[in-house]
Amino acid sequence: MSQIQFVDWGLIEYNEAWSKQEALFSATIERKVGGIETDNFLVFCEHPHVYTLGKSGDEQNLLLNYIQLQAKHASFVQTNRGGDITYHGPGQVVGYPIFDLANFNLGLKQYIHYIEEAIIHALSLYNIQSSCLDGATGVWIDVGLPTCRKICAIGVRSSRFVTMHGFALNVNTQLEYFNYINPCGFIDKGVTSMEKELGHKVDIEQLKLALRTSIQNQFVN
Repeated sequence: MSQIQFVDWGLIEYNEAWSKQEALFSATIERKVGGIETDNFLVFCEHPHVYTLGKSGDEQNLLLNYIQLQAKHASFVQTNRGGDITYHGPGQVVGYPIFDLANFNLGLKQYIHYIEEAIIHALSLYNIQSSCLDGATGVWIDVGLPTCRKICAIGVRSSRFVTMHGFALNVNTQLEYFNYINPCGFIDKGVTSMEKELGHKVDIEQLKLALRTSIQNQFVN
């Protein structure tokens, strides 16, 4: 089934969201293995300040120790997604697609490209021009220039072509939290947000509607 069910968990601790994702992910795989039609879920949420490290990441890209993390009211989680280290926090839209890619006749590489394209389209509605960067996942601004900066990180896990984890789009994000890591392992590229690019805060609920429509159109229509 190629329809997408949209869910919003609001502000939720990272580990709680991870556990809820795993439940949906495991149930989808169980249905798939049993030959039962599977559903596709797109979850939106925000997390309190947290740094997450992917399974291929380098812990040295976190530039804070435990005491400093506590002082910043942040936590640190080693997770099972791909990619290196990133930051999640209030003012960021995190999207977790739990999709059975067989429902869309997609492989993993094409799936990631579709997510990137959907986010690029949603940003264009706000007159923010963005694109992909060769050799790196996510969505970037000013690719090919010294001012190249990331506005959306992507890190996924898949098993039996079912996906989990996903993307983190910086909307009204406190960007100073990125100063304490080498984002996604990069030391030569910056990070930005919609608020920084536009010079004003963005209505997150309206943005979620734009993202929903863009993702729906990319995958279903």
